[in-house]
Amino acid sequence: MINSSSTQAATPGSEDEAVETIVRAGPSGAVAVAGVATAVVLALWFAFYLLVFLPRSV
Repeated sequence: MINSSSTQAATPGSEDEAVETIVRAGPSGAVAVAGVATAVVLALWFAFYLLVFLPRSV
C-alpha cells in the first residue's frame, strides 16, 4: 500500500552516510553530458562553416 510503514528499520545516520557517499562520487555524469553536448555543438558549427560559408565565399 502507499501509506504502509517501511519494513526496514532506518537508522538516523544511514541516510546521511548514503548522501555523503553519493556526493563524494562527484558530478561525473553531468560533466560527461555537458562535454558531449559541447562537442556536438562545436562539430555542427564547424560543419556549417565548412559546408555553407566557405563554398559561398569562393
